[in-house]
Formats: sequence, structure tokens, C-alpha cells
Amino acid sequence: MTASPIYAELQVATNHDLLRGASHPHELVARAKELGLAAIAITDRNTLGGVVRAHVAAREQGMRLLAGARLDLSDAPPLLCWPSDRAAYGRLSRLISEGRRRAGPRGFQLALDDACAGLAGSVVAMIAPAAPDPAMPRYLQRLRAAFAEDVHLAVQVLQRGDDAQRLAHHAALARATRVRLLATNDVHYHDPGRRPLQDVLACIRAGRRIDEAGHLLFAHGERHLKPPAEMRRLFARHPEAIEAGLEIAARCRFSLDELRYEYPEEPVPAGATAQSHLADLAWRGAARHWGGGVPDKVRAQILHELELIDQLGYAPYFLTVHDIVAFARARGILCQGRGSAANSAVCFALGITAVDPEHADLLFERFVSAARDEPPDIDVDFEHARREEVIQ
Repeated sequence: MTASPIYAELQVATNHDLLRGASHPHELVARAKELGLAAIAITDRNTLGGVVRAHVAAREQGMRLLAGARLDLSDAPPLLCWPSDRAAYGRLSRLISEGRRRAGPRGFQLALDDACAGLAGSVVAMIAPAAPDPAMPRYLQRLRAAFAEDVHLAVQVLQRGDDAQRLAHHAALARATRVRLLATNDVHYHDPGRRPLQDVLACIRAGRRIDEAGHLLFAHGERHLKPPAEMRRLFARHPEAIEAGLEIAARCRFSLDELRYEYPEEPVPAGATAQSHLADLAWRGAARHWGGGVPDKVRAQILHELELIDQLGYAPYFLTVHDIVAFARARGILCQGRGSAANSAVCFALGITAVDPEHADLLFERFVSAARDEPPDIDVDFEHARREEVIQ
């Protein structure tokens, strides 16, 4: 029995690629599953906006999904990129943010050197132009120097009569520059029936009537997800381009399930950690209040709290609140911590709350507990007339 052909579609635009993609992420994922694709990658233009909903749909459908993006470069052809791990996804996110900051809310500004410097850990593919570009060898060599084996040249069958000649040219270019050819379909909608909507989006983007659009529209209705057998037929002379996509899908194992909220780093003295600095502040505060004789009850409570804070990694948050309260007190701004944080001897020692643990039976777990998967919440009131000073 002959095995069914397999294919991974790694260039897909969703409707989060504004006025370009004509299908929702969940529609694309469901269609990819129905067609039996090995994997699908979301590569919206200069954004990761469609990745989250695609991830949710892929998890529900049991579909293999690659998070990615298409980056439109100012001095080179567009670049497809797929982060291979969590760190690479973070770098891609920062790079997209940087490109948007440079150009303002409606633009994007990145150069090829920015991509080479900022995408370590990603697999990349430069999109081959429709017409020969004498600068392409230079672009690919620059990518090869930065990414070594993780560079590809993405090609499509454009259905315009010269596909065999054009693909042969790009295959020769890929061999000469020691990069790999990658087959994609530059998908903009999940099903052929969505093509009219994609035409309308193109007209809106250009501010043209549809009878005036001309070459602004795709020349055919082929920008939809296709079965593996059809893609292998289209690239029958270049099977290595199909295999490259499957290898990228196997290499890029990052999943959005790996993402967790990460509290910003808190400045601490040289040689200290957030936890050791918090402990130092707490014991100094206790010494100021009780002198050299911190009651055994209080000492045991502080030790217990510091151990749990360390276990849960909450020290930076306590330091942040301490800094805010210290700022207010140094300027004579009235402030007082309240709520469940009053159950904390550490908060008392830091000067955040005023419930003396020597004269109260504190229940720290009402405030912070390993049984609850949620961070602490320290409520602090500031005098109304000067609250804005603290916020600023």
C-alpha cells in the first residue's frame, strides 16, 4: 500500500493580515486538518496577530501549527521566519515591535541587517521575486552568513506560463548560494470560494473600484490551501522544495503553550538576587522596629514567608511595592497598605502595612499560597491630593 503524500504549508495569511487575508485563523486550521496537511504556519505580514487564535484552533483540532511572520524589509525581498524555540519567538516579537515603533502606527521599518541581527534561533526563507533580481545572490549570501543552514528560498507556482523556467532559475540560485528551495502556496484564504472577498479586500486596501483594480488583484484563484498531492504535483520537478517544508516543521517545535507571564526584572544591588535583597530589607526593617530582639514568633513568621515567597518567585513584586511605598514616604505622601497583605510579617517589616505580627495571629496563606496559582495583590492607598505624583 502506497503511503499518502504529505506536505506542510508554511506561508499562510489570516484576516489579521489586514486587508490581505480573507479567512479567519480557525477556518484555515480546520481546512488544513481536513486536507491532511502535516503542518500549517501562520505568517501574517509584520504581525503575530493571527497566531493566538490559530493556536487555540490547532489545539482543538489536533493540528500541527508553526507560529511565524512575514517581515517586509526596506532593502530586500520579504522574509518568512519561524522561531524554533521560546527564546527565538521572543526575539521575533521584539523585532516586530521595533519595526512598528520606527515607522509609526501604520507602517513598518526593518532592514535586512536588522533581521540578521534579531532573528537568532529562527528558520528563515526569503521570498523569491516574480522576476529575476540580480541582487538576490547578495541577499541570500548575507542570510547564509547569519543563519548558516537555516536559510531557504521560498518559491510559488504562479500559474502564468513560465513556472518551469522560473523554478529552475531559482533552484540554480539556491544551489549557487547554498540555501534550500522551499515550496509554498502564499495562501490568502482557506477555500477557493473566498477569492471574491480577497479581491474586495485588495480594492479597499488600494482605494480602487473592483472594475479598476487590474493587476492589484491576484491573476488567478489559486491562493488557497491545497491537498498534499496537488502541491507535490506542482513541484514534481523539485521534490526537495516539498521536503524542506516538512523538515522546517519538524525543526520548529515552539508552541504558544510554553508562554508564561514573566514579571519584569527588579533592580537590585550588585551581587544580590531579588530574593536575597528582599530578605535583607525585611530583616533590616524588623531590626528597626524591634531593635536587636526580634520576637521568636515574628522571626519564625518572617522565615516562613520568605521561604514561600522564594518558592513561588514573588520577590520582585514585593520589591516593586516596597519601592513605591518608600518613594511616597520619602516625599511625605500619606500611604497605607491594606487588605490580605496585612497578614504578612514581611510587608510589615518593609513598612507597607501596619498590623504588628507580634500582637496578631497572621494567616499568610490568605495572602500568598502555593495552592493558588495566582500572584499576590498588595493594595496600597495613597492620599487623594498627591496620588498623581506617585503614578507619575
